[in-house]
Amino acid sequence: MAMDLLRLLAASPLPAICRTPEEIDAVRLLRAAGLVIALTPPVEASSSSPETDHAVVLAITSRGREELQAFTFPAMTPTPPASPSGPSASWRVTPGHSPRLRR
Repeated sequence: MAMDLLRLLAASPLPAICRTPEEIDAVRLLRAAGLVIALTPPVEASSSSPETDHAVVLAITSRGREELQAFTFPAMTPTPPASPSGPSASWRVTPGHSPRLRR
């Protein structure tokens, strides 16, 4: 969750406000790891107070950017090529033709 939030923050304009308890906890974790500069409410603070119901991410640190580059997200993992005898062996792209999506 924290690395997903870091990736989202890297693609968003900063400062960014995080309001859900899960996001606030993730920001606390990222801040403790030195990956972001953020203002977070105290852990023991009441969530009903307007001053403590959000976290503000001011910047991503250089260490945070390095971690983003080193971290592989599941959607970014390259898939191995299918074996010729596998179910996708019948689907091939012919040079000069683009594949069509079925609806």
